Amino acid sequence: VQLQASGGGVVQPGGSLRLSCAYSGFNLDYYAIGWFRQAPGKEREWVSYISRTDGRTYYARSVKGRSTISRDNAKRTVYLQMNVLEPEDTAVYYCAATTAVATSPWLASRPDEYEHWGQGTQVTVSS
Repeated sequence: VQLQASGGGVVQPGGSLRLSCAYSGFNLDYYAIGWFRQAPGKEREWVSYISRTDGRTYYARSVKGRSTISRDNAKRTVYLQMNVLEPEDTAVYYCAATTAVATSPWLASRPDEYEHWGQGTQVTVSS
């Protein structure tokens, strides 16, 4: 099982980025995908979640309204479109996979529910 996040970079405040999470080695029909981030000196923070099959999505309050998570199973990729980026969005972003079914944002936000993690991609928002 492999997950690889990409798409990070340096962007000015107000800009946009689309992060990608490419996966291999497992059938995504059995896994939901979550995005997390960790800024220097801060704890890991949940960002977003997309369910296995019905496309149900959840977002952290900090990104809700500015971000969209989506999946393309044919391309074996999950995306996180982030708009109106703020300096507070600066962090390393990770994607993770879980077989657990989250029925609320709180359940989706629990890192211990995720079985597989990918390497992160750095997002820096700075003028």
